[in-house]
Amino acid sequence: MTSPSKPESLWPARLVILAVIGLNLVLSEHLTLGPNWLLPTLEGLLLIPLVILRGQERRRLLRVGQQEMDWSQGTRLLAFGMIALLHATNLTSLGLLVWSLLKGSSASGVTLLAGALNIWATNVLVFSLWYWEMDQGGPLRRGQEGQFPDFQFPQSLPNPLAPANWRPEYLDYLFIAFTNAAAFSPTDAMPLTRRAKALMTFQAATSMLTVVLVASRAVNILK
Repeated sequence: MTSPSKPESLWPARLVILAVIGLNLVLSEHLTLGPNWLLPTLEGLLLIPLVILRGQERRRLLRVGQQEMDWSQGTRLLAFGMIALLHATNLTSLGLLVWSLLKGSSASGVTLLAGALNIWATNVLVFSLWYWEMDQGGPLRRGQEGQFPDFQFPQSLPNPLAPANWRPEYLDYLFIAFTNAAAFSPTDAMPLTRRAKALMTFQAATSMLTVVLVASRAVNILK
């Protein structure tokens, strides 16, 4: 695989993390552990060193190139920790929402629908970050020799549909996450590794629980 001349921009993923933090902030407090500002504050504090360290890595990569880059696992572990915290927060909210329904929540149907939509959208964004960070060693190593893909994109096959040095970027992984959450199955990009298949299975199951159980219950309350 030909290494791309310029590393991928990190801003789409940073903006998505901020969007997830914002979605957490607007959740009702009965769907959060403690005040609804507590976990978003921790997420924001973790984001600051991640932005600084990952930005430094990207600038160093622009100077020296892939072959001379001295990689550190610390930044990538911090990125996985950030995504794991966002994911755990969302799963907690989903669990609290299901529990409130099982015990007979007094919340209005509109409130339940808003909570379910928030959790579903957050689910899509969080899994897009998982896929983006996991595939081929992450955003700054993607395309480097020895980094095997977790997903098979049509554009990466030998064909005239894309340039020879084409590589997936954040929006491609957002599309995977959205279609998997909506269709409960892969669409254009197929998972190749067991970890990719496990993540997609877990995302589809979470989405199905949110849509089928929670949202349908809320619609019944509205009726």
